[in-house]
Amino acid sequence: MLVKWMRCTVVDRRGFERAQRKWAGLLGEPGFLGQGGGWSRSRAGVAHLFGFWESRAFYDSFMARSHDRLHASQVGTYQDMQVRLFEYRFDVKVGFEPTFLGTDLLRVAHCTVRHDRMDHFVLMQEKVWNPAMAGSPGMLRGVFAQAQPEDEFLVLSMWNSTAEHGKYRAERVERLALRAQTGADLAAIAGDVIDLEPSWTVMTP
Repeated sequence: MLVKWMRCTVVDRRGFERAQRKWAGLLGEPGFLGQGGGWSRSRAGVAHLFGFWESRAFYDSFMARSHDRLHASQVGTYQDMQVRLFEYRFDVKVGFEPTFLGTDLLRVAHCTVRHDRMDHFVLMQEKVWNPAMAGSPGMLRGVFAQAQPEDEFLVLSMWNSTAEHGKYRAERVERLALRAQTGADLAAIAGDVIDLEPSWTVMTP
């Protein structure tokens, strides 16, 4: 599965949101699985979107055929668009599906990992971070994915409420980071917390 992460600064909010609804045209595209996103909590006007495709081949075909038509009405409503593609590695919580049902909050972490620590980073994601997140009552589902260049990773988790995500952050993150030796693994990390905008969600039946 291919995971697409898009981030931009919106300069025409009404126009952007109106155009965002036109992405319902993704339904019926071969290989399309789902798309959704919302507004950054920490950066005013910053929007995040996440799309899921069966494979890079299906995604490339869509980009060549249909993307520009769906995107046309959104041109000029944002700036500084950044797009990154990641290949699925494993679930953060068993049974991941590319759906935003029940989700109130998204948490994204973009990690650049030191080359000599990549195996350790992936192992700690499996053995330390994933069980901790999966065991948190408000965490619904999540995905761990890897980009090219291969030292970039995406951790996307979906939560049912701000309160539950806050409990996880307050109680566990610092202790888990020490246990996983995260500081030694990472060359850089950037993240954000996102309020889901339900009207942007496009999901296959």
